[in-house]
Amino acid sequence: MSSIHVSIVAIPDAMFSTLSGIYEVLNAFSMLSTYNDALPKDSPFQVEIVAPTREAMSTASGLPLNAQRAIAEVDSTNIVIVPSVMVQHGVWKTGRYPEVVQWLQDMHSQGATLCSACSGALLLAETGLLNGKEATMHWAYAATFRQNFPQVHLRLEKVLVITGEHEQFVMSGMSASWHDLVLYLVARQVGPMAAQAMSKFFALQWHHDGQAPYLVFDLPIDHEDAIVRDAQVWLSEHFSVAAPITEVVKQSGIPERSFKRRFSKATGYAPIAYVQHLRIEDAKRRLERTNASIDQISWSVGYEDPASFRRLFKRITGITPGDYRRKFSVPHFAQPYP
Repeated sequence: MSSIHVSIVAIPDAMFSTLSGIYEVLNAFSMLSTYNDALPKDSPFQVEIVAPTREAMSTASGLPLNAQRAIAEVDSTNIVIVPSVMVQHGVWKTGRYPEVVQWLQDMHSQGATLCSACSGALLLAETGLLNGKEATMHWAYAATFRQNFPQVHLRLEKVLVITGEHEQFVMSGMSASWHDLVLYLVARQVGPMAAQAMSKFFALQWHHDGQAPYLVFDLPIDHEDAIVRDAQVWLSEHFSVAAPITEVVKQSGIPERSFKRRFSKATGYAPIAYVQHLRIEDAKRRLERTNASIDQISWSVGYEDPASFRRLFKRITGITPGDYRRKFSVPHFAQPYP
């Protein structure tokens, strides 16, 4: 089998950990074949780090990096991976890497699969090739992504998005979901057993629950409607009261239908959905930080019927309250000493 050429793109905004993790896993086949006969002895991937120039650069964390080749030296490749990026204040400014964007477009036109890990989707989206398609990335960069690339449909609840007529675009979500990206590439290019073997050796994991359990409700306050903003402030403190929508409508001084229309237009959420997200966010904190029972937490955030609370919690987060607590609570051995 001929080698599959993989180009990992390095730019000064790149996160060293994601870049190096992907590089090391895809390069590990020949070394690990000793431990598992599901892995080929000859590496199926030819992996290299490419950058605008070969000159040494400082990555986002400050760690230095030397690319093996400049992108101008790469005429063709099979797979391109843009790793996570980290930018100041979480704001992506387009037009800073025009030569990289053009190169990505060129590689796509020659049939390369274009991939991104986490916030690397910001650079990938600059090509315009994702317009009209779904994408995923880290939720923290969603606002700047939507502002810059409104024609791309973000699906933040998904850990992995594979799109395009020939599945030529692959994007993974939050930071550690580069595991899913690498395992997907290994499974598709080498085989499922090879992906399982790599998963076991490196403790890589598929995030089968999706990205929804990790999402944080981003309060939509970037609007000019003062009445809605006042309502949001009140709801943030009183979301657990009985009939909060009825009360906040009274306080607004405008008809209920007008209030609901203005609230939805300003925030993107119907008032009841907004309250539900506030309640679930508070429940998540209580599950993470307290030993309160799920029934107690249900009552504390405004639900007298624990079954209704459980259904809503799973609909929003993708997992049950109990699973959420097991996933995110700090284990007892890591707790501070009394």
